[in-house]
Amino acid sequence: MNNFEESTSGNQLLRTNVPDLTTELCGLRLKNPVIASSGTFGYGLEFDKILDLNALGGFVVKGLSREPIEGNAPPRVVETASGMLNSIGLQNVGVRAFVADKLPKLARLNTAVFANVFGYAPEDYVEVLRILEDAEGLAGYELNVSCPNTKHGGMQFASDPILLAEVVGMARQVVRKRPLIVKLSPNVTDIAVVARAAEQAGADAISLVNTLVGLAVDASTRRPRLGANLGGLSGPAIKPIALRMVYQASQAVKVPVIGLGGIASGEDVAEFLICGATATQVGTATFWDPRSPQRLVVELSDWLAKEGVPSARELVGTLAWND
Repeated sequence: MNNFEESTSGNQLLRTNVPDLTTELCGLRLKNPVIASSGTFGYGLEFDKILDLNALGGFVVKGLSREPIEGNAPPRVVETASGMLNSIGLQNVGVRAFVADKLPKLARLNTAVFANVFGYAPEDYVEVLRILEDAEGLAGYELNVSCPNTKHGGMQFASDPILLAEVVGMARQVVRKRPLIVKLSPNVTDIAVVARAAEQAGADAISLVNTLVGLAVDASTRRPRLGANLGGLSGPAIKPIALRMVYQASQAVKVPVIGLGGIASGEDVAEFLICGATATQVGTATFWDPRSPQRLVVELSDWLAKEGVPSARELVGTLAWND
């Protein structure tokens, strides 16, 4: 018997029990599997008066670097069919300012706060993580490995399993207090190979997918629409690719997988869980609906109730291929 019964008087569906949305990620117990993604949610504090941050499973702050970064020249964002291209340039205040000015406020929240970390050489990641390890108020780290490795001709760490293993391995040596999540790029030939490389190098979990490299052109000027020319494509347009890669990665590794890419509804969240994700992240949807992370929590609960599924955890990895 499921946790839902239909009323004998009236047409409404009465819940005898609310669906269980809790999930466990790397030893962390999250209230629900909806996490606001890095790069679209600022440092979290900007959304404090818009939604209830404590209602989320967690959120990931903007990527943090050793030193402050001003970012790319505008325009930085361009709308596309069913999505958007962005080339923000990883603008951020730097890890020291984050720890001094923002983390104390974040530490008061009753939700999981993850720090996204990036660099242009393995040593950059190590230094940022070293500083964060000495601070309080974080639940874990997410390594953005979609950055160009300046020591190897600008190739992305995530594009080469050897480079990826190097940076993850060095990060693993520093990180002792908290889970280490590695955020993978979809701009690879075989996501399973990259996912296994991250796991074997010490990742506690992987998140995917980051944005796909894209180009938007102004036909009148015959120039790119973004100031930095190329950008990262995100939004509903990439969801089918993200679902496929999340499924493939979840089949290739034993560590938890966090799925993201085009999530805009509670049913989208359910689809990623079915494909093998333990938790999900929502990003681009916050640009047209800043309350979307909290809305998705409600929609997921409603969807589970409608489908007669008592727990979100029961969906994980249940995809069945057609004969």
